[in-house]
Amino acid sequence: MRLIRLLIAILFLVAGLAIGGLNPQPVVLDLGIASLRATLGVSVLAGLLVGVVVGGLVLTTAVVLPLRQRLRRALASAAAKPER
Repeated sequence: MRLIRLLIAILFLVAGLAIGGLNPQPVVLDLGIASLRATLGVSVLAGLLVGVVVGGLVLTTAVVLPLRQRLRRALASAAAKPER
């Protein structure tokens, strides 16, 4: 299983390097109060990374935390009930 994870990680690393290498055009990102200068490949990869992080945070707050609370309540009620 570790080998498969390593191969997938290497595959994504190579894909990221290919995207960055094949898109060397300069891009200016205007944020209103500041401007960022980077290449197109770096901008695309940074946008994907931000999307993954924000999506993970939304998933955590919308699904994982409520499920943990429900599990904690279920374990507390199971511990409070006397066994027969």
